[in-house]
Amino acid sequence: QVQLVESGGGLVQAGGSLRLSCAASGNIFGIRSMGWYRQAPGKARELVASITRGGSTNYADSAKTRFTISADMVKNTVALQMNSLKPEDTAVYYCNLVPVIGTPSWGQGTQVTVSS
Repeated sequence: QVQLVESGGGLVQAGGSLRLSCAASGNIFGIRSMGWYRQAPGKARELVASITRGGSTNYADSAKTRFTISADMVKNTVALQMNSLKPEDTAVYYCNLVPVIGTPSWGQGTQVTVSS
């Protein structure tokens, strides 16, 4: 079983920055990718950014110029630096880990609120 613990969410004014962190522990037999998803009230969960073990990244269009994902696949950690935050970035952000073998795991989520 894999546990993911997120930190770094909070309340910030529009234009501000936040850094989300996630640490994975447990029975991790190789990581294919890690990433961040978000879910706003009344909306479906959506990909924000992901990074593979080889370092390839994928961003949602809304995040490409403002967010940066980074990971340490040896320490099983992933971070999301979010700059120039907008009210529409308000959501619960979830850490995700896709193993080489097995099913993906999710963190419990961390709230990000951007005030206008």
